[in-house]
Amino acid sequence: MHTDKNKAASLYELLAASGKNYDVEKIRAAYEYAAALHEGQFRVSGEPYISHPIAVAEIVTGLGLDTNSICAALLHDTVEDCSEKTNLEEIEKRFGKEVAMLVDGLTKLVTPNIEDKEEAHIENIRKMLLAMSKDIRVIFIKLCDRLHNMRTLGVKPDPKRRQTALETMHVYAPLAHRLGMQKIKQELENLCISYLDPIGYDEIQSYIDEKYGESINFIDSIKAAVNEKMTENNIHFTLEGRIKSVYSIYRKMFNQNKSFDQIYDFYALRIIVDTELECYTALELIHEMYKSVPGRFKDYISTPKPNMYRSLHTTVIGRDGIPFEVQIRTWDMHHVAEYGIAAHWKYKSGEKSKEDMDKKLEWIARLIETEDEAKDPDEFLNALKTDIFQDETFVFTPKGDVIALPQGATVIDFAYAIHSGVGNKMIGAKINGVIVPIDRTPATGDIVEIMTSTSSKGPSRDWLNIVKTSEARTKIRGWFKKEKRADNIIAGKAMIDAQLKHYTRAVTEAKRNEMVAAVGKRLGFMSADDLYNTLGYGGISMGKIANKLRDEYERMLEAEETEPQVEMTVDKVKTVSSKTIKSGSGIIVDGEAGCQVKFARCCNPLPGDDVIGFITKGFGISIHKCDCPNVKLGRENPENADRWVEAHWQTDGGASDNSMYEAQITVYVENRMGIVADISVALSEMRVFLLQINSAGTNSEDSVISLKISCKNVDHYNSIVARLRSINGVRDVVRGFS
Repeated sequence: MHTDKNKAASLYELLAASGKNYDVEKIRAAYEYAAALHEGQFRVSGEPYISHPIAVAEIVTGLGLDTNSICAALLHDTVEDCSEKTNLEEIEKRFGKEVAMLVDGLTKLVTPNIEDKEEAHIENIRKMLLAMSKDIRVIFIKLCDRLHNMRTLGVKPDPKRRQTALETMHVYAPLAHRLGMQKIKQELENLCISYLDPIGYDEIQSYIDEKYGESINFIDSIKAAVNEKMTENNIHFTLEGRIKSVYSIYRKMFNQNKSFDQIYDFYALRIIVDTELECYTALELIHEMYKSVPGRFKDYISTPKPNMYRSLHTTVIGRDGIPFEVQIRTWDMHHVAEYGIAAHWKYKSGEKSKEDMDKKLEWIARLIETEDEAKDPDEFLNALKTDIFQDETFVFTPKGDVIALPQGATVIDFAYAIHSGVGNKMIGAKINGVIVPIDRTPATGDIVEIMTSTSSKGPSRDWLNIVKTSEARTKIRGWFKKEKRADNIIAGKAMIDAQLKHYTRAVTEAKRNEMVAAVGKRLGFMSADDLYNTLGYGGISMGKIANKLRDEYERMLEAEETEPQVEMTVDKVKTVSSKTIKSGSGIIVDGEAGCQVKFARCCNPLPGDDVIGFITKGFGISIHKCDCPNVKLGRENPENADRWVEAHWQTDGGASDNSMYEAQITVYVENRMGIVADISVALSEMRVFLLQINSAGTNSEDSVISLKISCKNVDHYNSIVARLRSINGVRDVVRGFS
C-alpha cells in the first residue's frame, strides 16, 4: 500500500496547488473507502487496482471539476467491481446523493451483453448520451477514465489494444471534440494511432524529430520576432510555440493523400492576449510581419464552432519560405479551447446559468429525441455520425446570425435549425439572393434566406430523404405525427401492402392487420395503427420490419396447415362468410365460384381429386382432399362442424387450362449411382417443372427421394408417376411426403 499512499499524496498535492476550495476530507474518505474495496485487486500490469481510480481523479482535478466529481472518479469502479462489498445505496449514505448519481451514471457506461456487436455499440452510446443529459460531469469523468486506460493500454494483448483503440477513436475522441476538450481529444487520437498503426506512427514521429532537428531555431526565432512586435505595440500577451501532433499529420497524409511537404501548418504559434480587440490587433501585426497564405484565414471568434471554440487562425510564410500557423485568442477562449464545456467548472467555480449550459448541450437533447422518435438503430447511428462526428459549415441568416450545420446539410436543414415553424411553412429558399432548389447545400459564408407562406400545407414526406440533420428529420416527423395521423396510417398500410405483394399467397386485410399488430407488439407499439402511423411518418423504415413481417407470414402459413385441428367456437366461425371472400381459383365452394381459396399444404389437392373446404380464421377457404388425414381428424370435432363446406372443381373452364398445381411425391429407389439424375432427366423430358428435390438413404441398399413438382391435374400426375416407375431402380412412387 506504500505506493498507493504515494499516489494518493500526489493527488492531495494537486488539490492544494489548484487553489480551489476542495473538501479534502471528503475526497480522502472516498479514497480510503475505494482503496479498501479494491484491496487485493490488481491491473494487468501488476499494479494495485486503486492506482487507476487515483490516476483518473488526478486527471479530473486537472480539469478543475468539483469535489463530488473527484469523489466519483475515485469510486467509479466500486459498484461494478466490488458489488459483493458495496452498492449505490451505501455510496449515497457515505458520500451523498450527487456522488451516488455520478457513480451510477459511470457504472451504466459499460458494454452491454448483446450478441450483435453493432447493436451493443449503439446501445452503449445511447446510455452515454442519456447519462450526459442528466449530468455532463459523467462524460467528463468517463473521458478521464478512458484517457488513463489508453495511457496504460500497452500491457494488454494486441486484439484488446486494437478493440479499445478503435472504440476510442470512433466514439470518445469525437465526443471530446464535440465537447471542446481539445487537449484530451488530441492525446486520445495520438495514443489510438500508436496502437492501430504503430509503423505509420513511428514513421511520422521520426519525421517530426528530424524536421524539428533541422529547424530547431525556427520557432524560437519566430517567437522572438513576434515578441518584439507585440511589445512595441504595448500588448500584454503570452506566446506558445508548438509542432503539429502526430495524428493531425497522419490524418492529412493518409486521409488527404498529402506528403510531408504539403502540410503547411506543421509549425504553429499561439498568441494569448487579454481582450477580443487585442486579438484583431495582433492579427494585423502578424500580417504586417509575414505574407499570409490565401484561403488560410479563419475567424472562429465572430463565428464560433458548435463546441464553443473561438480563435483566429491564419497561415503565413516565415523565413526561407517555411509556412506556419498562428492562432490568436484571449485567455477565456484558451480555457474553453483546452477544456471545452468543462472550463465552466474550472474557471467559473461551477457557476453557470442553467439556461446557457442547456443551450450548449442542446445537441445531446436532439440526439436523445431522435432515439425516442425513431425505433431504428441505423437512424440513431446516422444521427450520431452527422451531429457529432462530422465537420461543420457556417452560414448566415439575412440578419447576420450564424447557423452551424453539418457538412452536406441542405437549406431545409437550415430552416429547421432556425425554428420548426420556419421549416414547416417553408416554400423555397435563396442563397446570396438567388432562388435555389430546396435540396441545395449552402457553403460556409453563404447568406441563406428562407421563403415562407402562411398558406403552406406543411413539409413534404420527400423532405425526409433530403435533409441531413437529425434535428430537421425529427421536426418533420413530429409534424406528420401530430398533424397527419390518418394520412400516415394510409401511407403505412400502402407500404405494408407493397411488401406483401412479394409473397406467394395473398393476405386478407384482416390477416394483414393481425400480422402487423404482432410485429408492432415485438417493437413496443400498442396497436397495428400505431405501427402504420410510425411507418407512414418515417419513424421507422420498412427495412427494419420486413424480416419480422416475413416471420409472421410464415407463422400464419404454418398455423393454416394444421388449422382443422384447432378448436374454435361457433360464434367466431360465423363471423367469416364464404360468400363474401372472392377470388378466381377453379374451385366452387357451396355453389359459389370465385371464393378466395388456398390449397392446404398437408395434402396438395389437384383437379380431379375429391375436395372439401374449411373456413379459416380471416383467410378464406382452405381446400383439402376429402381423404386428407387432417380432414378426418378435424371433422371429428363437433365444434368445427359449421366450418366445413362443400367444394368441387369447376368443369366449365373456370380454371385456366394452363393452370399448374403443386404436388408432392415420395420415390423409393435402390441406392445406385445416377438414380437422381435419371429421375431429373425423366421429368425434364416430360416438361415437368421440378420445384424441390431431397434425398436420404434409409440403409446401404435403399434411398428415399422427395420431389415437389408442378402438374395440371390428377391425370397429369398419374402419367408422371407411371414414367417414374419405369425408371430402372425405382421400387415405388407414393403421393405426398412420407
